[in-house]
Amino acid sequence: MPELHLLSPAGFRAAGVYAGIKTKHQPDVGLLLCDRPATAAAVFTTNKVFAAPVKVGRAHVKAGKLRGVVVNAGNANACTGKQGERDALRMCEIAASVAKCKKKEILPSSTGIIGHLLPMPKLERGIVEAGQYLGDSLEHANLFAAAILTTDLKRKAAATSFKIGKKTVTLAGVCKGSGMIGPRMSLAGPHATMLAYLTTDAAIAAPVLRKLLEASSDNSFNAVTVDDHTSTNDTACILASGASGAKVSSPKDVKTFATALDEVCRSLAYQIAADGEGATKVVAVTVRNAKTEAAAKAMARAIANSPLVKCATHGNDPNWGRIVSAAGLAGVPFDPDKCQLTLQGTIVFRAGRPITFDPNAVSESMKTPEVKVDLDCRAGKGTATIWTCDLSKDYVTINADYHT
Repeated sequence: MPELHLLSPAGFRAAGVYAGIKTKHQPDVGLLLCDRPATAAAVFTTNKVFAAPVKVGRAHVKAGKLRGVVVNAGNANACTGKQGERDALRMCEIAASVAKCKKKEILPSSTGIIGHLLPMPKLERGIVEAGQYLGDSLEHANLFAAAILTTDLKRKAAATSFKIGKKTVTLAGVCKGSGMIGPRMSLAGPHATMLAYLTTDAAIAAPVLRKLLEASSDNSFNAVTVDDHTSTNDTACILASGASGAKVSSPKDVKTFATALDEVCRSLAYQIAADGEGATKVVAVTVRNAKTEAAAKAMARAIANSPLVKCATHGNDPNWGRIVSAAGLAGVPFDPDKCQLTLQGTIVFRAGRPITFDPNAVSESMKTPEVKVDLDCRAGKGTATIWTCDLSKDYVTINADYHT
């Protein structure tokens, strides 16, 4: 069976080219187009400092129809004033000339250094060139996925297929994100940014698609953090071509589609954590049986964002005190005298006191690609999982040298 990828859903083509925006000779301009008007939905950063392409993208996706996405890496087009908005619209205009559609049917995205105007002559040539190399192969999908990267070390992709009635539907996505990651995206609504683009050949109404994307994003992209810095450019967009002929309309079909969307988005979010700047491992923090789901999320995020916890996991140090105290700082109901903390399957703290355990054995168990932290609050039914990564010296090096 052929490998599924971003362009496996029927009706899509893409390309990625090098236009000279990045300092390294790597693809930095991407074009993703649908052969027909696609039902579309997107969520964006909730940071009050948001980039020009976010402002334009919000306006363009409002109608629930798009023909595609144009994106550049190496320059975020953020904090660039009215000229930045004109440049984002110009990106859409050139991409629309390729797609033979209106510029309002294109969603623009940018990622990279903030505060610099886009090098428009390079970018314009890049978009035109990308339009000449559009295709629907795995190679084209990989070039697009590469064109959105900044400090990322790896392309990130996920895909699945499933049945709606008797028809097969494919849903796929790519994303980027390595640092400046702490997405808080919503329909209202980093240097490195969380960008995600999803495709499907299902036919689905825009209001339903919006609702499902927001729910999936909240439990995936919004549940990953590297440094809890919400970017100026965070964007997740989904395009539905309808080319499979499968209509997602009944409650059963909507649930099936939602499950597939959750699967793809969670896989992409996990890959972001695994590729965090300087990361050597993923840290999966689960808080269960909290008083409310909101309380569980707050505690899980507080633990995941603690530099002390992140450093301890990097050094394979089973420092339960840092974890429990981070939960206690979340500002939500929490009673340490009731809770139980498990680290890599070993109970290390219960009912307000540490449990005798072999620290060397637990430390050894932490020398893996994933460290699991499980805090049982025993106070309710609220549960949440947040994915992060360890904090290494390389993170400091990458971010100290990023601009200079």
